[in-house]
Amino acid sequence: MSEHLSDVWLRATDLEVVSGSGCTVMSADGTEYLDFTAGIAVVNTGHCHPRVVAAIREQAARFIHSQVNCYRNPILESLAQRLAGVCPAGIDRFFFSNSGAEAVEAAVKLAKAATGRTNVVVFEGGFHGRTHMAMAMTTSKAAYRAGYQPLPAGVFVAPFPRPFEWGCDENEANRRALAALEKVFTQATAPHETAAVVIEPVLGEGGYLPAAAEFMRGVAGLCRSHEVLLVLDEVQTGFGRTGKFWALEHSGVEPDVIVMAKGFGSGFPISAIGARAALMDRWPAGSHGGTYGGNPLGAAAVLATLDVIEDEALVQNSAERGVQLMTALHKMRAEHAVLGDVRGLGLMVGCELVGAEDGSPDPVRARAVVDHCRHESRVLFMTCGTAGNVIRWMPPLVVSPEEIDRGLQAFAAALDATG
Repeated sequence: MSEHLSDVWLRATDLEVVSGSGCTVMSADGTEYLDFTAGIAVVNTGHCHPRVVAAIREQAARFIHSQVNCYRNPILESLAQRLAGVCPAGIDRFFFSNSGAEAVEAAVKLAKAATGRTNVVVFEGGFHGRTHMAMAMTTSKAAYRAGYQPLPAGVFVAPFPRPFEWGCDENEANRRALAALEKVFTQATAPHETAAVVIEPVLGEGGYLPAAAEFMRGVAGLCRSHEVLLVLDEVQTGFGRTGKFWALEHSGVEPDVIVMAKGFGSGFPISAIGARAALMDRWPAGSHGGTYGGNPLGAAAVLATLDVIEDEALVQNSAERGVQLMTALHKMRAEHAVLGDVRGLGLMVGCELVGAEDGSPDPVRARAVVDHCRHESRVLFMTCGTAGNVIRWMPPLVVSPEEIDRGLQAFAAALDATG
């Protein structure tokens, strides 16, 4: 425990690390660990990718901070142009901030300003951040909200389809969830007072649970029919994490706003929202901002990250390693009753651990598996889910087939040892 650092940060491990490279981190005592946390799905290009490091170093020699209200650095427009090339058609205007929560807040403010409406709809199990508005939108765990009430009003929650938990097939789960969303519009927040629906295409902290393509299309259809903006929170799913550049590509939906952070800058704190120019034009100048938004070091990190993702085919690697991972985990599931569900897209995979007899969430076993992997195999995992019983696989997208195999071996050994 540090004498001078706040204890408000919850620690998944007591590791002190001093360096990182690719998919590994080095602890202060000289032990190397295979890092399948990737800084919570952040370092998609791996720890300290040489091209990202070089880009930050080069930019630092020119400008560390060029505040956007005072003057504009050309690198920011270069980044915006580059993003317009990788975003869905029509998403061509961008606002930059520092974190996922800040970007979510910006997206909500844009939606309210552009529509003149006050309310937003989110989904059960979603995680959108820890600032006050984002916290009001977050329902993945009560602990994230406890002690901070009252939270901002105007947030309404709809069910997220959960086939495994609900004991039904995907089609039935989609039907139930879409019917419930329609009921939110008729019983809780009328369309004429609803600015946006905000959804993670794959629940992150809520359990690494992908929304089926049919459900995403249904949500988009309801938004169109009610003239409500569709905001996709791709903070964790973007930049190749799900085996596509954007998770929205799995369903083909066309959002009004995309929220991006985490893998955006390979670990440099930068985030953004992207929207149609016509929508951004309805955001009054000066009604939002930030001292550090659009930082040139962050812009350099993102441009280098995009180069690495493209040149090293990381989206393809994410898809291929995801198939390798899911294939092995499904075989494991047939041998271990504790593996109640295995789900995911690309390298965003969750293993839900349950009691072998009653199928109830088993967070104790999940914690034991994570601890065994760390102490016995030197492989780092994290848990998620409302009950804390989902082990998530989120290695850097540069992960090799051999490193995936090592992670699988560690996981299998931990299941055997903790049974």
